[in-house]
Order: sequence, then structure tokens, then C-alpha cells
Amino acid sequence: FTMKRILIDSGSSADILYKHAFDQLRISTDQLKPVKTPLVGFTGETIHPLGSINLSVVAGTAPRQTQVEMTFLVVDTPSPYNAIVGRPGLNLLEAIVSTRHLLLKFPTRFGVGEVKGDQ
Repeated sequence: FTMKRILIDSGSSADILYKHAFDQLRISTDQLKPVKTPLVGFTGETIHPLGSINLSVVAGTAPRQTQVEMTFLVVDTPSPYNAIVGRPGLNLLEAIVSTRHLLLKFPTRFGVGEVKGDQ
């Protein structure tokens, strides 16, 4: 699936997948692994994830693309985004983020791949 509305957040210590997006992927909830640690947001609110799931993520466009296995925490809370890619995902991608240019760059076998943001 091609997924849009992903927030790149270098301040987030977790990769998040929201339940509405998880449901659209048609993945069975019995594939979720239990997670005991709650998430604490910026305002101090606590959210208990429904579980975690490993998903293969492809970033970029051929031939300058890369594929990594990311672990997402699935949360059931309203959000305008489908997912948040935080520091763990950015580290897996070996990505550099430019907020000024709305650009994410990462190394691939065929040169530097990029994903451009769209406000």
C-alpha cells in the first residue's frame, strides 16, 4: 500500500501507526505483539498501545529507494496522520531530515534517495 499523511518527527522516540490506518491495511489484530509500556505525550497524557507490529517500509522511488523493517506501535487515538516515523525509523533509514526544505534524504545502492514533503 502507498501511505500518505506520515509525520516525520525526529523528536519522537517511537514509530507510531494509528489504528484507522492499521485497519485499512487489513492486518488481523492477532498479529499484534503485546506492549506493556505506555506512551507519554508532550502534554503528559498516557496512551496504552494496542500492540506492536513489524512492517516492511519502502521509502523513495525506484531506483533510489530503500526497504527497511520498522516496528510500529499501534495506537487507537484520533490523529490527522496515518503514522509517525520517529527516531527509530529515521535511524533505520539512515535518513537526514531538512524541515526547511520539507525533505528526507537517505542512502541507497543507486545514490541518494529522497522523499519530499507536501504541506
